[in-house]
Amino acid sequence: MPERKRRPMMGPRASAFVLAAVLAVYLVLMGSRAVTMIVTGEPVFVALGVAVLVLPLLGAVLVFDQIRFGARTERLARRLDEEGALPDVSHLPRRPSGRVRRAAADAWFDEKQAELEAAPQDWRMWFALAQAYDLAGDRNRGRKTMRRAIELERADSPGPGSA
Repeated sequence: MPERKRRPMMGPRASAFVLAAVLAVYLVLMGSRAVTMIVTGEPVFVALGVAVLVLPLLGAVLVFDQIRFGARTERLARRLDEEGALPDVSHLPRRPSGRVRRAAADAWFDEKQAELEAAPQDWRMWFALAQAYDLAGDRNRGRKTMRRAIELERADSPGPGSA
């Protein structure tokens, strides 16, 4: 019997937008509760109302930042794909779970780090290194590295109106 690939019910982009929509509903509900508390004029209720208002707003800012990060990362990946330079990891050996084997991920990481050292201002190298960090299981460093790739690509791209 042929093995079927399981497709996720919802992709990362759709999941992010669903979570953002849930957060928006939460903001509206909590915002109305916060305003109700604040307008009472009671110091304790005013303090609680401000806290109830601030925490969801902070969450909204963080969600917006993550969605923007994802969109920028996708834009870089599309650009690399159009250039035919998207890092290919299909040759790396995988575990039954689908994750790249640790030794292969570490070797690929070393290769990408050496390439970055040869061209430290090339955003493409930073993108590849971010992917290598992710494959090696270090998502925090991968995200920081991807942010660096985004910064360099933005500085490298001509702005609107320049010819």
